[in-house]
Amino acid sequence: MSEEIVNRVAQSGIISFNLEDLYHPGERVIYDIANDLFQGIALREKDFREHIKTNDWSIYDGKNVAIICSCDAIVPTWAYMLLSARLEPVAHRVVFGDLDALEQALFQDSIAQLNPSDFIDQRVVVKGCGDLNIPVFAYTEIARFLKPLVKSLMFGEPCSTVPIYKKKA
Repeated sequence: MSEEIVNRVAQSGIISFNLEDLYHPGERVIYDIANDLFQGIALREKDFREHIKTNDWSIYDGKNVAIICSCDAIVPTWAYMLLSARLEPVAHRVVFGDLDALEQALFQDSIAQLNPSDFIDQRVVVKGCGDLNIPVFAYTEIARFLKPLVKSLMFGEPCSTVPIYKKKA
């Protein structure tokens, strides 16, 4: 007589949440405004506006763009705004900052799209390993999002978890 194998993890009602599902697959690129500077030290408005008007921006189609200035230069704030306004219609996402800032913005966007009611009074495990390198920021941000909603929050796999938060009864 053989005993039936019961998957207790599947029956536990625990939601396994994988941050890899929120990872935007689009290419990440840097736009360095240093390439648009006059003599490498300052931005000239007339030249920059002409560049904005005549450049082929289609190369950024669907990409995630981080705008930086890699040198110590005089770049007025409006220049970043102008560049962002020009990239926004073609790029998927545009941020000021490095690739880490871009990754944070992409995860913030994805988390903001989650339906909070899906997690109310649920037991949630945030998966801790996978195929993609998920930044620590994403884990802290999902914890911030889930904590007010869930009954309990754990990290790891449903069969082996680290408790993060448990709502007081």
